[in-house]
Amino acid sequence: MLLVVNRDSKFTNFVEFRTHKVIYRRYAGLFFSLCVDITDNELAYLECIHLFVEILDHFFSNVCELDLVFNFHKVYLILDEFILAGELQETSKRAIIERMSELEKLE
Repeated sequence: MLLVVNRDSKFTNFVEFRTHKVIYRRYAGLFFSLCVDITDNELAYLECIHLFVEILDHFFSNVCELDLVFNFHKVYLILDEFILAGELQETSKRAIIERMSELEKLE
């Protein structure tokens, strides 16, 4: 974690760590990071983080850390909609939001 937090903003958002790659992005005071295989496409996962934050903003109206802490079950549901077994499955923001809306109707 210190490797990412203390990193200067002029460097890339990719850090090699042992046999993996850490891909991170900072939004205001929140850091979102993924640990992926060294051979995975960094830009695809960087866009995955951005998609995740856009969807969180849709549901929480400008997401903050309290939204993540007190609504962690919804955050995990959102993650489950587009990441399955560590692999990116769905990249359509509209499709994910529609599925989440259907799940909210069931509650």
